[in-house]
Amino acid sequence: MSDPTPLIALLEDDPAQSAWMRQTLTDAGYSCQTFGEGGTLLAALRARTPFALLLLDWELPGINGMEVLRWVRANRTEALPVIFVTNRTLESDLIEGLNAGADDYIGKPCRPGELLARIGAQMRRHRPSTSPDENFGLGDFAVDMGLRQIRLRDEPIALTPKEFDLAALFLRHPWRLFSRDDLSALVWNREVPSASRTLDTHLSNIRKKLRLGPATGTLLCASYALGYRLELLSSPDRASPP
Repeated sequence: MSDPTPLIALLEDDPAQSAWMRQTLTDAGYSCQTFGEGGTLLAALRARTPFALLLLDWELPGINGMEVLRWVRANRTEALPVIFVTNRTLESDLIEGLNAGADDYIGKPCRPGELLARIGAQMRRHRPSTSPDENFGLGDFAVDMGLRQIRLRDEPIALTPKEFDLAALFLRHPWRLFSRDDLSALVWNREVPSASRTLDTHLSNIRKKLRLGPATGTLLCASYALGYRLELLSSPDRASPP
C-alpha cells in the first residue's frame, strides 16, 4: 500500500499568496488545506487533523502564526514540523521564531524551488528515508558511508575524517540549520570553544574542497548568531511567485 499524500496546513491571510502557494504544493504532489486566520487552524489542530507540516504566516489579525506555533509546541507531543513564511525577516525575528520552536524560516517573497526544497528537507528530517550508515546522494555529490568517501561528479574528494563527518552531515540535511553547539556535539562529540578556529577552519576547508557554490548548486550559508546550513540554489528557469 502506498503512503498517503502528505497534508500540509497553510496559514496565510493574503488570498493571492495563499492560492499561489497552494497551487505550488499541489503541483508538487502534496495535499494542502488553507486557513485565512489562526483560530480555524487551531480548531483543526485540536481536532487532530493529520497534518504532516505547518506553513505559517506570522502577522495575522486575531490569532497570529507565533501563537499557533506556541500552542503546537505546548500541546502536541509528536514531532510536527513548522516553517514560517513571513515578511518579518530581521535577525531578531528569526531568532525569536526558532527559539519558539519553528523548524525553519523563509522570507517573502519566497521562490517555489526554495519553498519545496525546505518542505522536503523537513519531511526527511522528521521521517528520515535512510539510516545514518546508508549511502546517499545529493545533486552532483555521492556519499559512501562505508568507505567514508564523497565523490563530486565521480571525482573522489580528499577529506580528513572530521571534514568528511562535517560535509556528510550538511549533505544529508540540506536546509537544516545547525548551531555551532550542534556541530560540535555531532562531529566532535564535545564542546568546541567559540574562541577556537577549529570549526571555522573545517567549514572553510569543505567549502573549498566540495566546491560549494553556483557551480555545484549549493551554498554553505552562515549566520553567526544562529549557525550554518547548506542551501540548494534554485534552477534559473524556475518561475518566481507573483
